[in-house]
Amino acid sequence: MNKSVLSTPRAPAAIGPYSQAIRVGDMVYASGQIGLDPATGELVSSDLEAQTRRAFANLAAVAEEAGGSLANAVKLTLFLTDLSGFAKVNAIMSELVPQPYPARSTVGVASLPKGAVFEVEAIFAF
Repeated sequence: MNKSVLSTPRAPAAIGPYSQAIRVGDMVYASGQIGLDPATGELVSSDLEAQTRRAFANLAAVAEEAGGSLANAVKLTLFLTDLSGFAKVNAIMSELVPQPYPARSTVGVASLPKGAVFEVEAIFAF
C-alpha cells in the first residue's frame, strides 16, 4: 500500500500523533476538524454555528490540498456535544456541501478536544 501524508497551513496543525489527512490511491481519509482558527490554534467561538462553519472551512482546506473540494466527500462523520444543534448543523452543511450529499453519520459525544462543540471528519474520493 502506498500512502502519503497531506498537510496544509490553511487548516490547524495536528494536535497529537496523527496527520491532517492520508491519501491512498484515489481516496483521502481526513482527520476530524474542529472550529480552530489555523493561525491561533484556538476555537473561533463557543458558538455552534461559528465552530461548525470554521470546522467545514478547515475540512475544505484539506480537500483543496488534496486537489478537490467538499464536493469530493463520499462520507462524513459529524460529532456534536449537544444533539439539539442537529438542525442548525444540517442547515450549515446543506449550504457548504454540494449535492449529491455524501453518506453521513452523526454521533452525540460527551466532549471534544479543546472544549469544541462540533467536529467533522471525511473520506474523499478523487
